[in-house]
Amino acid sequence: MDCRVVVEAAVPVYDVETADEAVRIAISKTGEMLNPDLNYVEIDMGERSCPHCEEPLETAFIAADEGLVALELEMTVFNVEREEHASRIARKEIGQCLENIPLEVLEVEVLEDDDEDSADDAADSQGDGGEESTADDSESDDEEVLPEFEDLIE
Repeated sequence: MDCRVVVEAAVPVYDVETADEAVRIAISKTGEMLNPDLNYVEIDMGERSCPHCEEPLETAFIAADEGLVALELEMTVFNVEREEHASRIARKEIGQCLENIPLEVLEVEVLEDDDEDSADDAADSQGDGGEESTADDSESDDEEVLPEFEDLIE
């Protein structure tokens, strides 16, 4: 089973004046800490809301030219037994690179097996299109393959 795990990180930033500046610095800082080991982790701004009225809040809190930015880090974990297993792996992998940054697992989503779904979708679309379009599609696919990769396809 493969899972997509979203982890929230609280990234501190220093010498900032605006929330936008804090977010840009936090994303850059996090990217530097994750690369090159975890370059497959996607970094995005977190979404915060007021616990009382559910109004959206800024993702960065600024006080005295220092800020705390909520970022969402997303990664796919392959070949896991359970969702809890995927969340532990994601926290460990990301946490090793982001020392002294608190992490919390927000979401674990089980990914469907794409190979079977894409094969079913392809069979359905070919059945609806007719024979002429299928023959034209196969000819255009052959033209798009680069010569150095032809050996790998056969």
